[in-house]
Amino acid sequence: VQLQASGGGFVQAGGSLRLSCSASGRTVGSYAMAWFRQAPGKEREFVAHIVRSVGSTVYANSVKGRFTISRDNAKNSVYLQMNSLTPEDTAVYYCALQEYRRITSENYRVSAYEYWGQGTLVTVSS
Repeated sequence: VQLQASGGGFVQAGGSLRLSCSASGRTVGSYAMAWFRQAPGKEREFVAHIVRSVGSTVYANSVKGRFTISRDNAKNSVYLQMNSLTPEDTAVYYCALQEYRRITSENYRVSAYEYWGQGTLVTVSS
């Protein structure tokens, strides 16, 4: 299984970016997937999660209303649309795939995901 994240870059505060995560070896529609991020000197933190099949979504409070996770089964990809970016959003963003089903309360944990992309850096200037 391989996950390839892309779309990061440098943007000014208030701007937008769209991250992509293409998968091989698994069909994204059949698995729960998520985005996490890790800022310098901090632990990796949950950003957003999309449920398998139905596609229900969950967001961290810090990004709710600004970020949108979505999935394109035809392209076997997951996306993270990020709007109204702030310098606090600066981090390496990782996509992740959940091989085995977890209870909802576990979906915020790094340990709930078996496969990870390599990360894409997002830098937001003030």
